[in-house]
Amino acid sequence: MFTKSINQDYVRSIVFGFQDALVSTTGIVVGISAAVNNRNYILLTAAVTIIVEALSMAAGQYLSEKSVHDLPKSNHQDDLFIGSILMFLSYIIGGIIPVIPFLFSFSTWTPILSVISAFAGLFILGYLKDKLFIKKSNHGSIEMLIVGGITVLIGLLIGSLF
Repeated sequence: MFTKSINQDYVRSIVFGFQDALVSTTGIVVGISAAVNNRNYILLTAAVTIIVEALSMAAGQYLSEKSVHDLPKSNHQDDLFIGSILMFLSYIIGGIIPVIPFLFSFSTWTPILSVISAFAGLFILGYLKDKLFIKKSNHGSIEMLIVGGITVLIGLLIGSLF
């Protein structure tokens, strides 16, 4: 387990960035693909979204952790810059996963493959979290899939109503 060698604030940054990117990017690319039948437009939207959101998440990570560090009696040992970089990179990587199907094809199946990719990413993230950082169970993979998957499905449902 890496829990003794990696700061817990870094684990939070990685898991949060990766999970948020999977859910947000899936909603965006599937939603845009339902409205626009143009693969290049979908890929451009995905690229802009992933980059802007990754930068925003990194900045938010830095500012929110700095606020915690500035509190009296704060005992945080994490490096604000490293936490921000980890958030940025995990968001980029997580955001690319639901876009991959759109890179290779564009059909009525592509949005479905994007959702399946996001669900697989959520499951793998939960699995890795458990195996590398927390415990030797598979509960995290199921929990991540259920919580993140419900979020994706609710977003898709709301998008389909409009």
